[in-house]
Amino acid sequence: MQQIPVPLLVVIVVLLFVFAKMALRIIRPFEKGLVEFLGKFNRTVDSGLAFVIPIFETIRKIDMREQVLDVPPQDVITKDNVAVTVDAIIYFKVTDPFKVLYNVANFIQAAINLAQTNLRNVIGDMLLDETLTSRLKINTTLREVLDEATDAWGVKVTRVELRKIDPPADITTAMSKQMKAEREKRAVILEAEGVKQSQILQAEGFRQKQILEAEGKAGAIKTVADAEKYQIEIVYNAIHSGRPTNDLIAIKYLEALGKVADGHATKIFLPLETSGVLGSIAGISELFKEKDKKEEKK
Repeated sequence: MQQIPVPLLVVIVVLLFVFAKMALRIIRPFEKGLVEFLGKFNRTVDSGLAFVIPIFETIRKIDMREQVLDVPPQDVITKDNVAVTVDAIIYFKVTDPFKVLYNVANFIQAAINLAQTNLRNVIGDMLLDETLTSRLKINTTLREVLDEATDAWGVKVTRVELRKIDPPADITTAMSKQMKAEREKRAVILEAEGVKQSQILQAEGFRQKQILEAEGKAGAIKTVADAEKYQIEIVYNAIHSGRPTNDLIAIKYLEALGKVADGHATKIFLPLETSGVLGSIAGISELFKEKDKKEEKK
């Protein structure tokens, strides 16, 4: 058997290496490959080792990961004719590698121009104050518009974020003064509300104190009255249980009148129903008179 010359063997090895390198392609996990046969789309290959026919077939890789697109700053005029500088960030991912490769020539440039145009449209329909306080609304509107427009390119716009909205310096100064005035106004209002609330609480406390004092006095008066009532009932029951005679009652009246006379009173009021007692007093008086006459005769 004739042995192959060394130079020819080297050439064959080199050719095999080149052929293998051209025929075998590695598709990474986040990529998809589009195989073209003589310039015409043939098939799509997933991640892993892909085989193509050298010279006749070529493979183009598409990154399927979510990507970030920076929209350069631009001047936009709001509805109230104020020029503001706006820039944004777009997050997108490829959903159809065929469309993104064959339906648009330069997706990045097309997406930037589309975002800038729609930023001017969205912010141009809003007032300055609204643009500064409605970032979420602007982000949502812009994302929906871009997502609808890029659907034909096989791209899904997942999120849009405005990084800054810078109004002119004079507008910023005026807004700062306005915000300061608003803060001072709120501080004055809060202080007035605090004073008002404090006065209301003080009035309520004073009112509650008076109510408690009145309730205390009323309770004390009721307690004293109940005690006197109880005392009177005890005395009344004791007197009636002893069955006193009119003479005894008359004597007690005299004793009571004597105590009253020792005081500073100028008038004495007696109960209406005292006829029996007064009769007894008169009888006692007659007894004393008879006793005095007898002593004179002696």
